[in-house]
Amino acid sequence: MARTESKQPISPKIKDTEQYMKDRIGTGVSYDVGFREIVVLKQQLQLYYVNGLCDSALVVEIMKKLIEINDFESNRKKLKEIVQNRLVHEQVEIVETMDEAVDQLLAGLIVIFLDGEKLAFVVDLRSYPGRNPEEPDTERVIRGSRDGYTENIVLNTALTRRRVRDARLRNEMLKVGERSRTDICISYIEDIADDGLVREVKDKVSAIDIDGLAMADKTVDEFILDSKWNLYPLVRYTERPDVAAAHLLEGHVLIMTDTSPSVIIIPTTYFHHLQHAEEYRQSPTVGTFVRWVRFIAVFLSIYLLPLWLLFVTKPELLPKMLDFIGPNKTGEIPIFLQIIVAEIGVEFLRMAAIHTPTPLTTALGLIAAVLVGQIAVDVGLFSPEVILYVAISVIGSYVTPSYELSVSNKLAKLFLLVMTALFGVVGFMIGITVNLLVLVKTRALKTPYLWPFIPFNAYAMLHIVFRIPVPFADKRPSITHPKNVYRQPRKKNS
Repeated sequence: MARTESKQPISPKIKDTEQYMKDRIGTGVSYDVGFREIVVLKQQLQLYYVNGLCDSALVVEIMKKLIEINDFESNRKKLKEIVQNRLVHEQVEIVETMDEAVDQLLAGLIVIFLDGEKLAFVVDLRSYPGRNPEEPDTERVIRGSRDGYTENIVLNTALTRRRVRDARLRNEMLKVGERSRTDICISYIEDIADDGLVREVKDKVSAIDIDGLAMADKTVDEFILDSKWNLYPLVRYTERPDVAAAHLLEGHVLIMTDTSPSVIIIPTTYFHHLQHAEEYRQSPTVGTFVRWVRFIAVFLSIYLLPLWLLFVTKPELLPKMLDFIGPNKTGEIPIFLQIIVAEIGVEFLRMAAIHTPTPLTTALGLIAAVLVGQIAVDVGLFSPEVILYVAISVIGSYVTPSYELSVSNKLAKLFLLVMTALFGVVGFMIGITVNLLVLVKTRALKTPYLWPFIPFNAYAMLHIVFRIPVPFADKRPSITHPKNVYRQPRKKNS
């Protein structure tokens, strides 16, 4: 149910305000809701704040300044102006409704009410609990910055602003969720990002109708995308400010959700999920080599096992020079079932590693490699070749920069395995065709998922295959429909 905004005006009677706050937010019941009443020039003044979300030292400093009014001022008729001048902070706002006051209070700001006034002062003293910026585990680089986004949306916007000090960078804040009132920031560069894209993103975020965003960015993702059941990730997540800044400069839009260190980048394509910051921290030649190796690894993670299974079941397809491919000992269990059991076993280990305390992960690896893997081969549960090809496929999935894409590719691989086991060559070809058709038909916010391969764009495809030196990459990708196409000033003809 959508939130109903009552827009109740602030009462000039401060006792009415006090009663409203008791009924609405539980003043005196909720221990974390702070309340202090002081008298300034013989008029009551009430100050509300939330413990843990604002800087207590600054709250005390504000109160000292307000109490000092009694020592230096005497004009009660100008109390509102006097109080406003004594609020020594760079961000002071005046609100005129109780709904605005409560929303700001629960977001970590302090609210000050004056007896006899139909307004309240809101001072931004937010100091959210959280960790310091550190390099994200899933996007590590050998060379490059070591900071990363945190769960604090204010800090995240600052990390982005530090890299894009453009006056045209816009960070628009929205509140979503009837109960959670979660802060969501939509970031874009005004003279680069397409107006239609920005408007569509803001409309979709504003239209989210839910009581709370406990899962933060993932909930937002599922609301703004039209394809709810699509296998492939339709947005890109990043925890690196440099990656986010690079996409801003290409004309993309960022969605930051408070309490989440992951930033959503839209629009996105399949090839965006195959990019990694490490490629741009090395020379273009090395970056191109790394990119090709990654492409090969991702390709093997999807097609190696189904292709090997096809050759095992149809050995006549193998040329003589490759007749060594295939298990020397098939064992009692069919090869297809061995592959499926091994794939499921890898998933068991992956989930166990996530839930295992860090000091025990090494022991878990030893158990998996020595006890499970070797003994399973010795007793005949798996053939050595199955373990080899499953391991290569798993390594390829871990090479994939996007975790979401690696899981999607794994499901696509299982589909190809089933089709190959059931229908042989025909099933293998049909499986590949179906997978490609799904990719071709997929669109993320009206963006073709396989661009620039389908529809083909030679210039953009060149930038996908090769890591082009930055001085030569003077155009922004056309898929974002940027207002300003060129990244560098056009040279005048002499």
